Amino acid sequence: MFGGGQRQPKPSRSREYASHINEGTEVEGKITFSGTVLVNGRVRGEIISNDTLVVGEKGVVHASIRSGVVEVSGEVVGNISATERIELHPSCKVYGDIEAPVVTIDEGALLEGQCRMTKLRPADIGSPATQRDSGVVPLKRQETVR
Repeated sequence: MFGGGQRQPKPSRSREYASHINEGTEVEGKITFSGTVLVNGRVRGEIISNDTLVVGEKGVVHASIRSGVVEVSGEVVGNISATERIELHPSCKVYGDIEAPVVTIDEGALLEGQCRMTKLRPADIGSPATQRDSGVVPLKRQETVR
C-alpha cells in the first residue's frame, strides 16, 4: 500500500546556481559567496555564507562550514553550522558536528558526530526581521517633555 516500506526519492529541485565547483576541481582556502553554490569537486579549508551551500553527490569537503542553508549529498569532514537548516540526503557522509534550528536526516545518510538543534543565537536577534519573528520588541528611547 505504501511502496513496501521503501521511501521514494525526493524529486530533484531545479534551481539556478550562482557558482559551481565541478568534479575534477580542487579548491583550498577560505570561500565566501552569495546565492546558491553547488560543490561537486574537492574543497579544503573554510566555507562561509549567509545563503545556500549544496554539496553534490560527487562533492568532497574537508572544511568547517557556516551558512544559511546546507544540503549534503556527498561527503563532509568538518563541523557544519547553519542559521536556517541542514539537510542530509541518503547518499551523504558527514564526519563532524552539525548545528541548526532545523535538521533533516534522510534514511541512508551517515552522520558521525553530534547533532544540535538550536534556536536563534543572541547575535542573530539584533536584526529587525528577527525581532519581529521572535517576539523581541526593541526598546524605544523615552523622552521627557518639560
